Amino acid sequence: MNDALFYVFTTNGLLFLISIIFWKFPPKKINSIYGYRTPKATQNQEIWSFANHTFNQSLLIYAGISFLAGLAFVTLLGAELTWQPMAFIFITIIVSIVKTEKALNANFTDAGKKR
Repeated sequence: MNDALFYVFTTNGLLFLISIIFWKFPPKKINSIYGYRTPKATQNQEIWSFANHTFNQSLLIYAGISFLAGLAFVTLLGAELTWQPMAFIFITIIVSIVKTEKALNANFTDAGKKR
């Protein structure tokens, strides 16, 4: 295995594996260790469950795309990778957070009530 392929597997592949774990084993109760934790997401159990479901789904999709894009860069283009896999990870996490926060704002009030 060449260095670039190893790099993609240890960055984007690891994020994809973590997203699978989060998707298969979402946190059940509000905690400070595991799950999507923002002030709005931790207001009550209903919001917590919704936020973690939404984030985990989004992360799984975008981490998979990120992993495939990294593999495509290495195998199809034969590109020398430096910052691209990390940029894919950064974009994946930012997009997942933004989508989750938009969904929270669309479905819940600031007081934590369902719209």
